[in-house]
Amino acid sequence: MAFRMASVVFLCCLMMVAGTTAASAQQNDAKLESANRKIPRQIPKALNAIKVDGALDEADWQSSLSLELNYEVQPGENITPKVRTECLLIYDDSQLYAAFRAADPNPSSIRARFSDRDRAFRDDFVGIVIDTFNDERRAFEFFVNPLGVQMDLIVDDVSGNEDPSWDTIWESAGKITAEGYVVELAIPYTSLRFQRGSGEQIWGLDIVRVYPRDHRYLIALSPRDRNVSCYLCQTAKIQGFEGATPGKNLDLSPTSTAIRTDEINDFPHGNLQKGDPDFELGLTTRWGITPNLTLAGALNPDFSQVEADIAQLNINEQFALFFPEKRPFFLEGADFFETPLSAVYTRTAANPSWGVKLTGKEGKSAIGVFVARDELTNLLIPGSQSSSFEFIDEASTAGVLRYRRDVGGNSALGGLLTARATDGYHNLAGGVDGLWRLKPTDTFRFQFLGSQTEYPQSISAADEQDDHAFFLSYNHSPRNWTARASYEDIGKDFRADLGFMPQADFRKAIIGGEYRWWGDRGDWYSRITVGGDWDQTEEQDGSLIEREIEGVVTVGGPMQSFFLIDVGHRTRVFNAVSFRQDFANLFFEFQPIGNLYINTSANFADAIDFSATRPGQQLRITPEMRVTLGKHLRLDLRHEYRDLDLDAGKLFRANLSQMKLVYQFNVRAFVRAILQHTDISRNVDLYTSDVEPKSRHLFSQFLFSYKINPQTALYLGYSDNRAGLEEVSLTRTDRTFFFKIGYAWVL
Repeated sequence: MAFRMASVVFLCCLMMVAGTTAASAQQNDAKLESANRKIPRQIPKALNAIKVDGALDEADWQSSLSLELNYEVQPGENITPKVRTECLLIYDDSQLYAAFRAADPNPSSIRARFSDRDRAFRDDFVGIVIDTFNDERRAFEFFVNPLGVQMDLIVDDVSGNEDPSWDTIWESAGKITAEGYVVELAIPYTSLRFQRGSGEQIWGLDIVRVYPRDHRYLIALSPRDRNVSCYLCQTAKIQGFEGATPGKNLDLSPTSTAIRTDEINDFPHGNLQKGDPDFELGLTTRWGITPNLTLAGALNPDFSQVEADIAQLNINEQFALFFPEKRPFFLEGADFFETPLSAVYTRTAANPSWGVKLTGKEGKSAIGVFVARDELTNLLIPGSQSSSFEFIDEASTAGVLRYRRDVGGNSALGGLLTARATDGYHNLAGGVDGLWRLKPTDTFRFQFLGSQTEYPQSISAADEQDDHAFFLSYNHSPRNWTARASYEDIGKDFRADLGFMPQADFRKAIIGGEYRWWGDRGDWYSRITVGGDWDQTEEQDGSLIEREIEGVVTVGGPMQSFFLIDVGHRTRVFNAVSFRQDFANLFFEFQPIGNLYINTSANFADAIDFSATRPGQQLRITPEMRVTLGKHLRLDLRHEYRDLDLDAGKLFRANLSQMKLVYQFNVRAFVRAILQHTDISRNVDLYTSDVEPKSRHLFSQFLFSYKINPQTALYLGYSDNRAGLEEVSLTRTDRTFFFKIGYAWVL
């Protein structure tokens, strides 16, 4: 109890005594722009149709709002950019149009390649950020590379996240010219949520250009004050959109999927048995009830995953591994459900048969609701030392209700309720959370949750389990330094079965900070930071789990390089045994030329053999490389090596190699091959239980994709799995043939 109270008191004290910071180094013109940017700029209305082709030859472009990007905000601090960028804006009754003239003194150095959507972030690109509710909390981002490749995201200033998984339908085109490149885009109002009203509207606006050369230069319409913790509160304003309407705003997206899986009947000497084809028809609908409220539903929905998960080594792990959500229905409006604690993790729905979702915002109130029926009930059972999986072989119904209210200038309060139930089982979790911006440099976040759970006796002998969880954090971050503190308390019987919280029965406090040096133009570095933190984790009964102190140094340098070294010492308790451990983490990345990117991470640490509670030394090295050849071919290589040495010898050696080869014909079509090979060797004499001395696994996937937009697409694929043991060569265990076609019918 003393530990808990001391941590909370420290947080409260830090909130009251956090100091101010040195004045920003902005130029006088940046200060003037900061003062004037809240005055809305008027966007004219187009009189004629505009064709999105990158030509900019329509007469309406001559009368559009012309804005120049006058500020390099990274790595420079609101200084004059190296290159000129002009953006033109205009609208009509159904779409917002934007066009860019991006000058370049050496067009041959422009980094632009054909790729699938949301894959061109290392290229040159331009785009707009629009805060359609003008609430300075959430905005849509639309970026385009010089060849017209689209990238769309949602940025949420409340959660602090930028989500690239959001996809919507819009048009874009790009051309490289003798002066640089030209980009044109059109965003239908049906792809946005915005305020209701028949008159003119005021939206928040930023315009950006990324210019990657020796550094990754970020150029923007508005200056950015490094003494201010929010981004959208520093954007400009635009006015217009009178008569803007999403129309009927009804999307119907039927899908047809055919899958056949052949499996071996007796590993390793059996034969592949041909499986029965499985044909499925699905329908996903999206209805914009109002411009700011959207209802989505799915019957036999398209929950198939075309993109293979990045493989992870699951050996000597304490807790469950995290895999990101990739299914379109759950990604729609996913940012509405984010909270400081990961209480909503939609991949817990393993095999849903239907789903309904409502998301939107009215005035200062944002709401998100979804309900889904899952044919298999997966459970993640957390503990203080480890986690495990269970499942109930019955269908369950799951629901989430999320509400958030804007408070003050840039703060917010919210509530969350999750529920899942089937015969003999239920889980309820709910509570409140919020973000409080005390001043531009200071933020306070909190979340309090309670849960009630009933498991079948096959999973838990306890009839019902009730408990709590709460999280507090405070961050003071002026231009040159940061002080931060957080406290997390998760009860022994707390369960958020619709979330991803693999550890329970603990209390954790963190205190840390850093100092930053910013480079000027011409310096070899762009930023240097030196910092560190102290943290302590205890079980609810006060037993120590971990006490750690560490220091971190980072350096951003030429060739878009970044270097990190993190060293520290900790006392760690596992299974009632105390271990004293030293560790070092290294990371380095750079892009020496436009078509080559390299990074490497390494971990050298005293570690624990969790299978037998023994000390050891771990080595983990992960190099990665991306090579692009011309504008169409890309090769990604990644390897992970891990071993654990005990006093008696090496316990295991694990290798995981991954290769992705993509040929992108144009912005719509590609062919792709993925290979993932795992090779694990174990010293059976050092294990206390029976293990395989050698195990191998090879996954391969080949895919052709033709995509007109995120919902109108065709996929044709093949994948197989092969396994091998000490005296068994790699043998195919199954193979799958895959076909899917989807169509977006917009009314």
